[in-house]
Amino acid sequence: MFLRLSALFVSALLVLLPGQPTSGQPAYVLSDEAGLGRLFDGIGGLSGGGATSRLLVNYKEPYRSQILDYLFKPNFGASLHILKVEIGGDAQTTDGTEPSHMHYENDENFFRGYEWWLMKEAKKRNPNITLIGLPWAFPGWVGRGKNWPYDFPDVTAAYVVNWILGAKKYHNLDIQYVGIWNEKSFDATYIKLLRYTLDKSGLDRVRIVASDNLWEPIAQSLLLDPELSGAVDVIGAHYPGTKTVPQALKTQKKLWSSEDYSTFNDEVGGGCWARILNQNYVNGLMTSTISWNLVASYYEDLPFGRDGLMTAQEPWSGNYVVESPIWITAHSTQFALPGWTYLQTVGHLGRGGSYVALTDGKGNLTVVIETMTHDHSVCIRPPLPAFNVTSQNATFQLKGSFASIKELQVWRSQFNFETKKPSFFQKLAPVKLIDGSFTLNLAEDEVYTFTTIRAGQKGSHPAPPPSARFPKAYKDNFNIRNPPFSEAPNFADQTGVFEYYQNLTDPGPHVFTLRQVVTERPITWAADADQTISVIGDYQWENLTVTCDVFMETVKSGGVFVAVRVDKGGQSVRSTKGIFLWVFADGTYKVTADLAGQTVLAEGQSGTGAYSWYTLSITGKGQSVSVALEGRSLWNGTVNLKQNHGWVAIGTSSFQLAQFDNFAVLAE
Repeated sequence: MFLRLSALFVSALLVLLPGQPTSGQPAYVLSDEAGLGRLFDGIGGLSGGGATSRLLVNYKEPYRSQILDYLFKPNFGASLHILKVEIGGDAQTTDGTEPSHMHYENDENFFRGYEWWLMKEAKKRNPNITLIGLPWAFPGWVGRGKNWPYDFPDVTAAYVVNWILGAKKYHNLDIQYVGIWNEKSFDATYIKLLRYTLDKSGLDRVRIVASDNLWEPIAQSLLLDPELSGAVDVIGAHYPGTKTVPQALKTQKKLWSSEDYSTFNDEVGGGCWARILNQNYVNGLMTSTISWNLVASYYEDLPFGRDGLMTAQEPWSGNYVVESPIWITAHSTQFALPGWTYLQTVGHLGRGGSYVALTDGKGNLTVVIETMTHDHSVCIRPPLPAFNVTSQNATFQLKGSFASIKELQVWRSQFNFETKKPSFFQKLAPVKLIDGSFTLNLAEDEVYTFTTIRAGQKGSHPAPPPSARFPKAYKDNFNIRNPPFSEAPNFADQTGVFEYYQNLTDPGPHVFTLRQVVTERPITWAADADQTISVIGDYQWENLTVTCDVFMETVKSGGVFVAVRVDKGGQSVRSTKGIFLWVFADGTYKVTADLAGQTVLAEGQSGTGAYSWYTLSITGKGQSVSVALEGRSLWNGTVNLKQNHGWVAIGTSSFQLAQFDNFAVLAE
């Protein structure tokens, strides 16, 4: 034990060399003598923008709480300062739909979905966490039949403010910031009316972020319109590539990268995150960076699989993975809090990389350094121009109120791409300063934190269970309710919203069911299908039997389906292929090879009607497929799809009420 610890201490000394600049390299000065920079607003994660936390709520304890600890618990893991959530709008917004608190104009329910629960869990761990809400889509009634929320700005503003009021009334959650409409055109009249409605509702403390898109034209509009400028507190840009524009700087508003990262969370993804966390301020004076997404807790074969700070996509096994972005986040979040201030003395290193420094104004100092190389820090967007990073010695000179600091705590992450043996968030021996100076040998692809703060910790929980495939035998009769959540476990709605339902008028076997409840096309963000669909299961399923009881509540054009080998979801849901068995209220059936119903494999009379229960089943084995209604064969045939595997799904032929019960899958 003594030898191992001694070796670690020597290793630390080899890279932390107190002293003066070497090789003629000038020192990087860290000082507050000329004043300070911008106020730090924190680092955050985004839940939603496409049902990205969908599977998290289905984890059993203690694993669910462990995941939440790694995300939110101070001085433990990512220790996030900000949680941004989607204000659900009943529409597809990247990897699924999130339910609205108002499906219909005369409807109000603040217990739908999981974002309320997630905000409360985050707040439980960090009472000071900042909460932000942003709409991606809106229920259809908000637009009065038009796919545009700004035609009726008073209705839209009231809808959004109602969500904020409900957060406080029903969950004691204070929403501090609210956005306009994710990555869509903004409307100045609407923004002003939203500000007026917030103030009139006693929510003058709630600040507005605009426009969660590009720096322009919102920055230019703020410069030209004083009333609009008075309504907006933060300019939020998405995927800015660490750069801002002169107009945004001229507004003197807070500048945020209000959605960033969106990158596969392997080590290159961690490198992307390390680079932009520093350089968003160094290059663009952005005082907050928010990751899309918070946690990759959705089926990986949906769009942008594993683009979260960590991975939690197997509630059935309990397995989760604490990925590198968690520990890269910790380099900043555990040693600087919102309200701290950046120094003006931040910048780029002579041979590549960057450094930022922050202070609490009470004598504490935190310095974060990154040396990520180009190919090891590529983000999904925007394109990354070429640059070079090479190993270097860097001397930092503390001046001003920091000149008397004698010792700094040290934390290091080394990606070690060549050896493929990374080391993240390792606590090293403190560095002793000589005349306020220390010299550091920086290799490529490293992150360092030097700080006066001693509270940092690399938190840990016992290892979770091993990874496992989705169960081959799976049943749900929807009788066992999970009261905080309106969705049934593991179903991932892609268009429409499927909620637990209690049929108080039916004393029979279908009292508790799963019901599709959206009856009007929402104001969309992505290309929703014309049909509603919810997927579940193992994307590799090929040979299986699925059965489900169905109940149509629309007489004239009602139709429902059960499907296997469903190959797409998310923003590609309109082009979904698979094997779909449809029955309709007019007494007919169809078997199609796509969700849109354009490739008909079989059709005929079924005798089905509205307001009666029917059992549908599909069996697929290789290219052979058979479908049945009430145990009676409807069709047997050969199907030659480009892809012979995929999820199981249920859904409806349009936006209509329908119920599902006794869902069961048996896969080989």
